Amino acid sequence: MQALRSPEEIRDVNTRYHDVAASTYDAKWGIDFGGVGQGQVLGKLRKLLGEETLRAGFPRALEVGAGTGYFSLNLLAAGVIDDATCTDISPGMVARLQANAKQLGLERRVTALSAQADALPVPDESFDLVVGHAVLHHLPDLDRAFREFHRVLAPGGRIVFAGEPSRHGDRLARLPKQVASALAPAWRTLLRARPAPPASQAGGGEEADHQLEHAVDIHAFVPEDLVRIAAGTGFTEVHVRGEELLANWFGWFNRSLEATASPEDVPLLWRRYAFHGYLALQRLDEHALEPRLPPSIFYNLLLTARRA
Repeated sequence: MQALRSPEEIRDVNTRYHDVAASTYDAKWGIDFGGVGQGQVLGKLRKLLGEETLRAGFPRALEVGAGTGYFSLNLLAAGVIDDATCTDISPGMVARLQANAKQLGLERRVTALSAQADALPVPDESFDLVVGHAVLHHLPDLDRAFREFHRVLAPGGRIVFAGEPSRHGDRLARLPKQVASALAPAWRTLLRARPAPPASQAGGGEEADHQLEHAVDIHAFVPEDLVRIAAGTGFTEVHVRGEELLANWFGWFNRSLEATASPEDVPLLWRRYAFHGYLALQRLDEHALEPRLPPSIFYNLLLTARRA
């Protein structure tokens, strides 16, 4: 993870990168707003909150670092939340989220704001749920952000954060990436795929902002980090669990191969194999490995806690 010089620089880099990434973000990460997407999002909340709490739902929800709306829009469509306020530091992501909400017919139930996670422009005790996906590792001041989450939650409200990189899991994921890099030339030959075009070497503007992807991730966590931060800012019933091991290795291996080829040359049959194989290994992880192995070795960490 990159260590940037100041909170202001971290926020600037995140804003610039996510602004230019917004238009292609859903396609790049395979974000779905149908049955598959709802199943993925509900599965993560179910692991942390249990079926009964999930079924009861949350009238008022805030998503921090909402991106294009993956969590909030799927939770709205599934009936888990009634109304969503979605914030993101990137105006480009906020605009993309609003477009997705309109396309899904959910725009009247969504309030989208460009805002920092540690300075939320909402009143105290406004929400029953604060949720985020793959956002905490971008934030320069986690203690300040968690104090904001605590402030805006009503008593008894919950935070749920998913998709946060595990320090040990991230290191373990380097092996499939390295293997894929070594096998990529033979893989492209087998599929008759041309190499991916070289990244632009432009020194400024939008193309340069695309090259900031390596700089926007500033934290990787061990479970104790998240427990300490949440408990230290007033939360109770703090719980952290791990998610994805085999699915992650499989996914990064395939994504690393695909990144070396021109996208139009990667066959649909390969994409289907990669997608359905990933889902199958997710299920294996959930039922066989996640209940038995320590959270720290999984690629993602999930956190929930309660405001007393």
